[in-house]
Amino acid sequence: MNENFQKLSKLGAGEFEHIGGSLIDHLKGTHKLLQDWASSSILQNAGLYHAAYGTAGFDENFVSTNHRKDISLIIGNKAEEIVYQYCACSRQDFFSRIGIEPNPQFKNRFTGESYHLEADMLNNFCELTAANEIEIAIGNPSFIKEHGAGLKVLFTKMAPYLSLAAQSKVAEVFGASNA
Repeated sequence: MNENFQKLSKLGAGEFEHIGGSLIDHLKGTHKLLQDWASSSILQNAGLYHAAYGTAGFDENFVSTNHRKDISLIIGNKAEEIVYQYCACSRQDFFSRIGIEPNPQFKNRFTGESYHLEADMLNNFCELTAANEIEIAIGNPSFIKEHGAGLKVLFTKMAPYLSLAAQSKVAEVFGASNA
């Protein structure tokens, strides 16, 4: 991770503010959660870069989507594709469908296209989403108070796509599911 982290820093990730601190600290924390969950190295690398192109919840980006090839050279094509899909997600649209449809329609906020994610991508997307939100929530009671109930519902709906380690951490941080 050190080499990838240095490249991330050179792209300017540390210069952005994020909930409870700097973006770079958040990205490192997300990576660490994925590492603790024994996620693939591909998903761990995606975790370190998961906000590279901005997200529906965090509009700041440290590189434009025109630099996808550059990011691919750093973290690999598969990790970059996870990052792209994570950043491209129209969250409100997608999250409202998860748990209702087996593979919900995914709307790309960059292109306006709608499509279904392949099974591995859907699992990686959900796992990364859990790591992202949990990293923000840890040690942040005001975030949990404001968003915890909604995130608990979301992650209950995402449970079929989450690893047991992620599900366990969701229960620890947001409370056990009643579902």
